Amino acid sequence: MLRQVWRRSVFKTFPTRTAGSLTAAFLAAGSPRWSSGGLTGGFKGILHPPSDRSQRLLQPQPARYLSMASGGDQATSTRHKHTNRLAQERSPYLLQHAHNPVDWYPWGQEAFEKAKREDKPIFLSVGYSTCHWCHVMERESFEDEEIGNILSNNFVCIKLDREERPDVDKVYMTFVQATSGGGGWPMSVWLTPDLRPFIGGTYFPPRDQGRRPGFKTVLMRIIEQWQSNRAALESSGERIMEALKKGTTLSANPGESPPLAPDVANRCFQQLAHSYEEEYGGFRDAPKFPSPVNLMFLISYWSVNRSTSEGVEALQMAMHTLRMMALGGIHDHVAQGFHRYSTDSSWHVPHFEKMLYDQAQLAVAYITAFQSGGFYSAEDADSIPASGGKEKREGAFCVWTASEVRELLPDVVEGAVGAATLADIFMHHYGVKEQGNVAPEQDPHGELQGKNVLIVRYSVELTAAHFGITVEKVNELMTSARARMAEVRKVRPRPHLDTKMLASWNGLMLSAFARVGAVLGDEALLERAVQAGGFLKEHLWDPDQQKILRSCYRGDQMEVQQISPPICGFLDDYAFIICGLLDLYEATFQAEWLQWAEELQTRQDLLFWDEQGGGYFCSDPSDGTVLLRLKEDQDGAEPSANSVSASNLLRLSHYTGRQEWLQKSQQLLAAFSDRLTRIPIALPEMVRALMAQHYTLQQIVVCGQRNSPDTASLLSAVNSLFLPFKVLMHTDGNPGSFLCQRLPVLTSMTQLDGTATAYVCQDFSCSLPITEPQELRRLLLDRTAVPEAD
Repeated sequence: MLRQVWRRSVFKTFPTRTAGSLTAAFLAAGSPRWSSGGLTGGFKGILHPPSDRSQRLLQPQPARYLSMASGGDQATSTRHKHTNRLAQERSPYLLQHAHNPVDWYPWGQEAFEKAKREDKPIFLSVGYSTCHWCHVMERESFEDEEIGNILSNNFVCIKLDREERPDVDKVYMTFVQATSGGGGWPMSVWLTPDLRPFIGGTYFPPRDQGRRPGFKTVLMRIIEQWQSNRAALESSGERIMEALKKGTTLSANPGESPPLAPDVANRCFQQLAHSYEEEYGGFRDAPKFPSPVNLMFLISYWSVNRSTSEGVEALQMAMHTLRMMALGGIHDHVAQGFHRYSTDSSWHVPHFEKMLYDQAQLAVAYITAFQSGGFYSAEDADSIPASGGKEKREGAFCVWTASEVRELLPDVVEGAVGAATLADIFMHHYGVKEQGNVAPEQDPHGELQGKNVLIVRYSVELTAAHFGITVEKVNELMTSARARMAEVRKVRPRPHLDTKMLASWNGLMLSAFARVGAVLGDEALLERAVQAGGFLKEHLWDPDQQKILRSCYRGDQMEVQQISPPICGFLDDYAFIICGLLDLYEATFQAEWLQWAEELQTRQDLLFWDEQGGGYFCSDPSDGTVLLRLKEDQDGAEPSANSVSASNLLRLSHYTGRQEWLQKSQQLLAAFSDRLTRIPIALPEMVRALMAQHYTLQQIVVCGQRNSPDTASLLSAVNSLFLPFKVLMHTDGNPGSFLCQRLPVLTSMTQLDGTATAYVCQDFSCSLPITEPQELRRLLLDRTAVPEAD
């Protein structure tokens, strides 16, 4: 399906093809950073990897059994020397550790009670199944018999999947970042029996390396300190947690208003422009991440500043970044999709992990660039080389040697200069070299030696000129070559696929299918969006308890399974699904999705809203095992759930007429006023919500039969434009419909002469009725040229 959209020549610019590709292919692929912390509390100098994340996909694939450590897949009939409690879990990450020589417990009361009963410290290890450095630490330390005995005899060892329990992960990551200056996964934290952290870090090598303490040394020192200096450890941890409780409090003063949107947006643009890397696009130096929230802000900023140099610059920054990513090695040119991040500034050599939420957000970013001019979660970075061997290697599934390319593409191309073969043309275009195209400094473990990561080195026009053939011929040849290479990759050992399904990331993907399908008028993508919405409601919604469930799992027979008791959803699960449902309604005009969005918002308010300070807590405040009541204050690899909620509340207030939701949106933004004013670059998605409050939303009402061609034509005119501050509604004249019940004024809007008719309203004033799609498009363009502030 990805390739299908790339082939659609009717869409003239690459952002369209890329957006369609991202929503159509196998979609697996936050703002992480490198830092030089390590263990807090006296042991320094441990390098921990970038803080990356992974995600979930809705539809099942052929089963692979996840009983092997280090991300490997292996039949469940394998005999193991060790088996621990994690063998009874459903999380692929926990199952990867089920045969470690460590007495692992899952997060829960059994482990907590054991720690209190035996008065032992807790060792909490947090990661996720497609995390490269999590695999490394497992191979080096958790499979080591000696280290396993030290852990089991002196600690209560808990293994946590951060994707299942992001609330727990956030608490202890906040501690690690506050005490070490950085964070990442795997995360290693030592707790008192009452769950208070006293020492934390990330990845540790198994043995000492010069001045860097190994994991065994760290364990022995903690055991010694626990026995001889326990009171000081506990007191220090207590002081830090109290400071964190105060330092992480976000609230609005009574009567406080949100900051002025134009000032905040201008400052956010200036901060992004300062960090922008002009040659290859993107922000800051390597490792370089896609950062879709930044790109969406820049395009939105342009939409209200089109006539200014800053607005033009913002659009150029976003477009250049998207273009360079599409050309780079971070883009999988054979199977499509984008890898997690680039290890260099030119987007060439990626970390080969693919994440669903990257695909979802980038699909929206690319389709937005075009307008402006259930899935599985994640695919591992490591896989077994095609040449054989048991050891997994970074990128083995994706890279190529020059000899492989020559063997696969030997055909002489008729008319090409010098009797060039298809391999010659492909290698020229994609930068394939005989000795490999990965610099040694980008390959510290030597796993990519002699290998090539495909990156577009020349335009199609230059490649055509170099070989004396037409541009059309080059496109045809490259399509054929990529198809052959895709077939070869199918028989290579695949990377591990994390098959648990998370509500939040499927909500993001729901938005992607709905928005891309609407812009392209692609019924297949819209049908996938409807199926995704149905999957969420069937498998990740508990109608009896009226709660979203965090996750579900693929069984051995491809059935969808749930654990008992299930994990209840967190704020991001609600916020991302609600956003997806609103996008699905605007794409299909099926009111059932709007109705469910209204119900979910009501539940979200009840579960997570802070009545005193405004805004939403990340998790249920009544859970006593979660020590900090946090409000996510950064738009990173995923947007903050509070940022998304600010927009959801505003959109829903227009759909339902419920003014309390408009007020809640304003209170939420006021709670984040200080951060929005000082460092808006940390919250670009929330800045977009603030702009939406300032530039009053347009209400575009289409009156007509939902599936009629004239209604579709008006809808197509709306979807051809990027209109960041609008809601799109449909009425068929039925006064008993969901929307007419909420907004009785819609009953006064009727079709002209039986033809589908549009009305564009803002500030309680509506345009004259419009029946011609081009006239509607012109009106919307005129209104977006100089937006009016409220």
